Amino acid sequence: MLLSELQVGDKAEVAGVLAENSVRRRILDMGLIKGTRFKVLRVAPLGDPVEIFFKGMYLTLRKSEAAGIVVQKTGHTGDAKPLGRKRRRWGLGGGQ
Repeated sequence: MLLSELQVGDKAEVAGVLAENSVRRRILDMGLIKGTRFKVLRVAPLGDPVEIFFKGMYLTLRKSEAAGIVVQKTGHTGDAKPLGRKRRRWGLGGGQ
């Protein structure tokens, strides 16, 4: 599945980047690498551009750029699954 095919609220993980060399390099430099989880926040009415959220950052991509990113869908709106890995919580005192 391609990033450009996702709907608002979908959560996915990057499986690969197949974009052209210059665009590919720019996408990878921004941290959108294999294994990165993200959420689709907005899609314009005509599908261009697409806004995603990952690693505390908002990124807007053109539809042609998003079509070069292969993803694996991991969730959808309202599934209550966090984007990142499980966090450890350390208590203060009490042996936790």
